[in-house]
Amino acid sequence: MPASAPPKMTREQSVLERCQESIGYRFQHPEFLRAALTHTSGANTRQASNERMEFLGDSVLGLVTCEQLYGRFPDFQEGDLTKVKSVVVSRKTCADFSRALKLGDYLFLGKGLIQNGEMPPNLLADVFEALVAAIFFDGGYDGAKAFILRFIGPEIERVAQEALASNSKSQLQQVAQREFGSTPRYVILDEQGPDHDKCFKIAAEIDGSQYEPVWGRNKKEAEIKAAMNALAEIEGQTPPFPVTG
Repeated sequence: MPASAPPKMTREQSVLERCQESIGYRFQHPEFLRAALTHTSGANTRQASNERMEFLGDSVLGLVTCEQLYGRFPDFQEGDLTKVKSVVVSRKTCADFSRALKLGDYLFLGKGLIQNGEMPPNLLADVFEALVAAIFFDGGYDGAKAFILRFIGPEIERVAQEALASNSKSQLQQVAQREFGSTPRYVILDEQGPDHDKCFKIAAEIDGSQYEPVWGRNKKEAEIKAAMNALAEIEGQTPPFPVTG
């Protein structure tokens, strides 16, 4: 007799299967994933929705992020760590992660929640946090951490580098006062372009010594890069933004 065909998946099973393929994680207990994908509008009771899982997922996400920042940036002070963390685990960032995974396609929602075909960013952020909690329940802290790092690793590097850049002027001021007893000034050497789109060539100068200049799309950007060049030169390193033109 021919082998019987495998039982056909229900719609719910199909959604869960496709979601697991999308997120790259296979659940030992799919009921955790089902709960994470259930919005209050699609749940029989509020307790059956993903609201409580959002709360836990937010904490797990924050812990993994703090652990990474603490280990990877030993020179960052508490304020610097807090600023980077607030961006890395922000609602906007979580919504972006959710979009990348297409989590909105797998949500169990009530009718009429989505208007004009667009998923609200807050809803997307919520489901990503709930998914983190689901993986934490299913695979423990190590499983959740491995999943989270796929997303926050690159984000931490990007935000941390921006934080370092934005702090470069204050860092240069501290170095200049400590090493030279002077305050840095920023000298405009050239400017090009129309008034509404002007770029500037600026160099940092300390106690009469001028450091490698740099072009910037505006004065603020040019001054930040000029400070980074000066810091590198003072430390005997190659300036990160060698001037061109």
